[in-house]
Amino acid sequence: MSDVEVAVGPIDELEDPGCREFTIGGGDWPFRGFVVRRGGDVFAYQNVCAHVGHPLNWSANKFLTKDKSAIICASHGATYAIESGECFAGPAAGKALRKVELAVREGVIYITGPDSM
Repeated sequence: MSDVEVAVGPIDELEDPGCREFTIGGGDWPFRGFVVRRGGDVFAYQNVCAHVGHPLNWSANKFLTKDKSAIICASHGATYAIESGECFAGPAAGKALRKVELAVREGVIYITGPDSM
């Protein structure tokens, strides 16, 4: 398994705050993640709830609470800080989302992750 860099898209195309999913690799087990924009900052996480290990969202690109102040798991309500990925409420309290390496160059968000799981 090796890491690859993938362009997620221009930062200006994301709502503020807002999210966008990405996938690296193919087959039955691609690496799935998402980026979150808040102001001029962007954060990236693997799309796996720290509580039970399934995807956080039920709908495409929907990872935030209604007031868009935190990341939330659609299944059991575990709530995570946007900036750190740490769970501060719900069944995953004290755990954290897995961060994904990212860079913003010339206004485009790039993430680096495994090309397969």
